[in-house]
Amino acid sequence: MRISTKGRYALAAVISMSQQHNNGEFITVLSISEKLGISKIYLEQVFSLLKRGGLVISVKGAQGGYQLSRAPEHITVYEILSAVESSLFEGAEETVTEKSPDIEAAMRQTVFERLDKSVKDALSKVTLDDLVSATEKHKQENAMMFYI
Repeated sequence: MRISTKGRYALAAVISMSQQHNNGEFITVLSISEKLGISKIYLEQVFSLLKRGGLVISVKGAQGGYQLSRAPEHITVYEILSAVESSLFEGAEETVTEKSPDIEAAMRQTVFERLDKSVKDALSKVTLDDLVSATEKHKQENAMMFYI
């Protein structure tokens, strides 16, 4: 499975937003761009898709920006990737339907549908809250210890 740059940036951006979710402030694309080292223009495209997917809300103006539409524990990785990865969750195209419908049906039921369901199930079990917890764990593991 190959997740595009857009999908990876979307995940990183919403994880970053989730870390600040409890303060209730709106976060600008520029601040996320600077924090993560991602192009502001590219992130604006990502946030447009996240907004269309109902995952973020926005406010315009001096105090504007974006905020998660729900608590991080109620947003799944599947929802995020579905909002920004248009081709990732498309069904498999027909292969040999015209000449061999029995082979086509076997492939669809035994491989493609099972794979699609497994991916959806796996990504639906991981929430933004899980990703924030994993991020904090890695931060602690990589923290340098100084002894005097």
